[in-house]
Amino acid sequence: MIAAAPMRSLLFIPGDSEKKLAKIESCRADAVILDLEDSVAPDNKAAARDLVATALASRGRGDRPVQLWVRVNPFDTGLTLADLAAIMRGAPDGIIQPKIDGPACVSRLSHYLDAMEVANGLALGSTPIIPIATETAVAPFRLGEFANADLPRLAGLTWGAEDLAAAIGATGNRDADGRFGQTFLLARSLCLLAAHAAGVPAYDTLHVDFRDEEGLRAGSRAARAEGFSGRLAIHPAQVDPINAAFMPSAEEIAHARRIRDAFAANPGVGTVGLDGKMVDIPHLKAAEKVLALADRFAGR
Repeated sequence: MIAAAPMRSLLFIPGDSEKKLAKIESCRADAVILDLEDSVAPDNKAAARDLVATALASRGRGDRPVQLWVRVNPFDTGLTLADLAAIMRGAPDGIIQPKIDGPACVSRLSHYLDAMEVANGLALGSTPIIPIATETAVAPFRLGEFANADLPRLAGLTWGAEDLAAAIGATGNRDADGRFGQTFLLARSLCLLAAHAAGVPAYDTLHVDFRDEEGLRAGSRAARAEGFSGRLAIHPAQVDPINAAFMPSAEEIAHARRIRDAFAANPGVGTVGLDGKMVDIPHLKAAEKVLALADRFAGR
């Protein structure tokens, strides 16, 4: 798997919006997803490709204040290759692949990227892929296949509720209290488990009401507690709450340090006592992850 840089927030920006593309430099998200798919009308696809290609070309990989990923159009539109031909010369930091049916779709995109990287002088295998892995009726049934799939470009999994609802003819995906219905919770849980089984991060889906900051914060904190590494966003106002929710608190960091220090003071042991409780190796591993996350995003 490609060791892509960790991401807490991934903000969608319509690829045909010059105004929004011009604000990328000041974006506080860990990644911006330049969208060529759902947010771009069919008549604007070609113009969006040109605008996204220009945005990518303005700064090379490693010289960008924020990672620039691109969501391409799905295979069934017939637009995917044209999208890639336009954007790959700008070396995007990664590709978001929508509406897949399973790992075979990711493998197909990977083969396309092999050719595009060679044609554009990029290192072979240097462009990671994060598929949106639940947007068709068949896709959730194939999530478990990612664990054993030969997909070296796979850098994460995320899920989508809106397109899944459309795919199965659902009239909505949430109940009267705003909670996801059982079908969509199942898809979400399977995505989370599939990502960890495959050894890649899981990213939670959008909170579509961008004015509901309280709901966004609560949902994002719950997502981190469950095992998600970050979350998709559709509005700049969502970025800071998401970033904060996917960071450990000061109390978590302090406790993680105490666990690490307790094991360091007792080398070779499998358990130590801390505050009257037994702490073992799984706790140490969790503490190390907390400290690594805190170090990675210190000051951001």
